[in-house]
Amino acid sequence: MTMASPARPAPEELVTVIITTSPTPSAPSTELLEQIAASFRKHCASLIHCRVIVVLDTYDHVSKKPRLKKGHVTPDSAAKYADYKANAKRLILKEYSSTERPYGTGDLVKAQEKAEFGSGAAAYASQDNAVVMNITTTKDGRVTFVEPVQRLGFGLAVRSALRMTVTPYVWIQQHDWALVTDIPLGPLLQIMQQHKAPPSAEQEDKENNEILPEAVRPPVEYVCFPSIRMMEYATSDHVMLYPALRALTQLHKQNFTVQSESEDGTAVISRVPLTPLFLWHDKPHLASTSHYLNQVFYSRIAIQRGAFIEDTVGHLARDEMKQGKWNKWACWLYYPDEGKHLCLRHLKGRTWRGIEAELAAKLEYMRLNGLDVNVQVPN
Repeated sequence: MTMASPARPAPEELVTVIITTSPTPSAPSTELLEQIAASFRKHCASLIHCRVIVVLDTYDHVSKKPRLKKGHVTPDSAAKYADYKANAKRLILKEYSSTERPYGTGDLVKAQEKAEFGSGAAAYASQDNAVVMNITTTKDGRVTFVEPVQRLGFGLAVRSALRMTVTPYVWIQQHDWALVTDIPLGPLLQIMQQHKAPPSAEQEDKENNEILPEAVRPPVEYVCFPSIRMMEYATSDHVMLYPALRALTQLHKQNFTVQSESEDGTAVISRVPLTPLFLWHDKPHLASTSHYLNQVFYSRIAIQRGAFIEDTVGHLARDEMKQGKWNKWACWLYYPDEGKHLCLRHLKGRTWRGIEAELAAKLEYMRLNGLDVNVQVPN
């Protein structure tokens, strides 16, 4: 008698979506988050059914000139941010509600955690290098909001959310990148499950006690998605100028094949194109939770408060990859149509002021330049 193979877990049970957001010129509007949610529904519906952790980061200084990457906001932006956070919570609870799981702001359970940073050396023993975070979570644990009392920055925001994650994989989502093409989340997760990083550059086949080189089964622990600057990445100067990176690309760039079953039990073959990526990018990506914590956040001093992963650990990773240590990081780029297919659109959160404000600015420009303000304004 043939035993049925166990059902494969649905993507939404394997992945937690981590959304990071912070002050933007468009606040208190949630239009950026709305566009992200709409892109999930259109191009990767499972992401709207996953667990979700939203880090509502804050600012460091109020100044006349905004420098959002440095945590500087104007008095107007600071005044609007509390309303933005309340609006963002309502939006996320609505988007992640279902008939079986309706959520409301009154259903949230409160807690507190700390995000430590800086050195653990004795010189800092008398200092509390940690940021208090106010945590609110739905009773079923599927929606969590993190509100630090001081600015974390993207790196610490991600680490804090990872520590609360109970799923083996995470989707990291900044608040101003939207999907523009379908993402094969299920097949990607199958590939990552089948190509976990071994404890060394070689892995053992326990059935015949042979050692298989990494080239046979390269690890897949992180998959990023191409933006306009990453088109045709495998043949770009980011790769071709470096002999080690060229060689790794020639060795590992491939179409991964995975098999699944349709609802009627028919076998479905999926081919997923991936190419090695030689930087740990901040833009939307899928990654192993444990790999992230062990590889990127290896100690409390890995990322300083206010820092970005890409600007710090990301470049350390690239330097090691140039030395041939790519498998240590196991970074890949989704590569449909040989890198000619765009997957992400940048919404320019640091400058975009919202639909109404952008339209008003265009109309004022037309008025000042003697143009007919009654004509349709191009997008």
